Amino acid sequence: MPRIVIYHNPRCSKSRQTLALIKAGGGEPEVVPYLERPLKADRLDALCRAMGVTPLEIMRVKEKRFKELGLSAKDDRPRAEWLRLIEENPILMERPIVVHGEKVVLGRPPENVLDIL
Repeated sequence: MPRIVIYHNPRCSKSRQTLALIKAGGGEPEVVPYLERPLKADRLDALCRAMGVTPLEIMRVKEKRFKELGLSAKDDRPRAEWLRLIEENPILMERPIVVHGEKVVLGRPPENVLDIL
């Protein structure tokens, strides 16, 4: 059975709900507290590509830090720069992201995870 990984923020209700859905389905995921162990840009890029999204699409654009950095969702930045910004500021990453084998989803809403379990 493929391994399940959840990039988790325990303070986030959607992340907690997604983790509960995985466990309710009998899954025992590896829980990665990404605020404590930030993902490297190459891993973030791989997750984005697996989901078919851009790095900007997994950023919390309403997050205070986004505004503090002077960022805008309309900024024309290279992909690598968006990835570096998330790596250096993990609070900007939308959560949770769940990986099951080769499948990856954003757990917003939490029910999205059911599609890959």
